[in-house]
Amino acid sequence: MKNFNLHLISDSTGETVSSVARAAIAQFDDVEPEEFSWTLVRTKTQMEKVIAELRKNPGPVMYTLVDNGLRDLLKMECARLGIPCIPVISGIVAELSSYLGQETHASPGRQHELNEDYFSRVDAINYALAHDDGQGHWELEQADIVLVGVSRTSKSPTCMYLAYKGYKTANIPFVLDIPLPPALEQIKKPLIVGLTISPDRLQQIRKTRLQSLKQEENTNYVEMEHLQREITESRKLYSKHRWPVIDVTKRSVEETAATIIQYVKKHQEKQEAKND
Repeated sequence: MKNFNLHLISDSTGETVSSVARAAIAQFDDVEPEEFSWTLVRTKTQMEKVIAELRKNPGPVMYTLVDNGLRDLLKMECARLGIPCIPVISGIVAELSSYLGQETHASPGRQHELNEDYFSRVDAINYALAHDDGQGHWELEQADIVLVGVSRTSKSPTCMYLAYKGYKTANIPFVLDIPLPPALEQIKKPLIVGLTISPDRLQQIRKTRLQSLKQEENTNYVEMEHLQREITESRKLYSKHRWPVIDVTKRSVEETAATIIQYVKKHQEKQEAKND
């Protein structure tokens, strides 16, 4: 395992540089970065503190900075230390600027302005929190998406990820011998998606969950025969209602959400066609 220092520097929240860094690091095997995250770096004094730490723990730098003076300070120090200094979005912005024939607005955190999209995401996040794990099921018609699945199929984190993307998402747990909320079969607007998983993977996840809670594993919650029955019965339900099904066994939350968004767009197109 190769360990190294990685400095992520931003004049805003740092979400962009952090996401790009994770995507880049994932392309390499057997590497483990020690991340140093510096956010809201907007003054020379703040940059000097970053540089002082950079000297103590040298390593590659990835940054999103709109201020030319701060960028120059950082690049000069990286050149002196002989370490990479990688701009995350400046190349993309420059290409778009050239194509659009427009100058950019050097405004830190401009993508996080409190506009209509921002408040829509906040509304979606609040909805996901209020409708997690079967809560508020009488309000499912307000949702864009409803996820159904057995316990530990990543329903909640997927809901929150979709909410951050602006989709109001609720989730309903499938539990053997317990009927689903009647409202689920009556709703028309939301897309309902069934989540499934392999029994082996589900058992592994649930055992880890019980260990983290320091609970005994002698329960049908992790008993293979019970798990297989849960998954089989849930899939029968999905098939009965013709809900799209996503197997999350080898999918990340992001990959699951991306597939759901594709389904949502098709679902919305069909609804619009019916209304025309």
